[in-house]
Amino acid sequence: MNQINEKFQIEFKTSEEIVDYEKAVTAMEARVAEIYEGDQRELFWFLEHAPLYTAGTSSQEKDLLDPTRFPVHRVGRGGEFTYHGPGQRIVYTMLNLKNRGADVRQFVGNLEAVVIDTLEEFGIIGERREGRIGIWVNNNDVERKIAAIGIRIRHWVTYHGLSININPNLEHFSGIVPCGISDYGVTSFHDLGVDCSMNEVDKVLKNKLSKMFGDTV
Repeated sequence: MNQINEKFQIEFKTSEEIVDYEKAVTAMEARVAEIYEGDQRELFWFLEHAPLYTAGTSSQEKDLLDPTRFPVHRVGRGGEFTYHGPGQRIVYTMLNLKNRGADVRQFVGNLEAVVIDTLEEFGIIGERREGRIGIWVNNNDVERKIAAIGIRIRHWVTYHGLSININPNLEHFSGIVPCGISDYGVTSFHDLGVDCSMNEVDKVLKNKLSKMFGDTV
């Protein structure tokens, strides 16, 4: 193996155009292989997708309420059904956990902490909930989900990652039971009255990721 993939040299990539989901998965899998072989640096990839639903390894068909509304992609990441669409910041995280103690639980916890710290910069209190995946906020005494996390690992290299609702069409979530949890809804920065651009969120998010996982290039 080569040695280009050093611990504290992580690349940031931002796609300005909407990225096809299947092409994104193919690109991630290729990058994961390159990271494992030491031929490429680790990567945080910022992007958006056209409206679609994804089904993780724990998904149940009963939670797909409208199977014909948007394309449904069966994926190998953890978790259940999620929605992706414009106005939602997706960050695919391709990191070598062997550089970070090979601790999957700690890695997920670190991603959660990055999201919580980012939300705090915009006056949003994000919290974890026992038994529920993702990051939650209390919106007028109703708990709603604002961010999702779902990862897959191959040869100790992670991919897939996190999504944060900045200003997506929240009605699009109605075609699924997000993450299999029917008693709670979803929210976004815009829904909470926080007026900010995707670029403003990206700037904070990149800073938090850099501090948590190492220097970037």
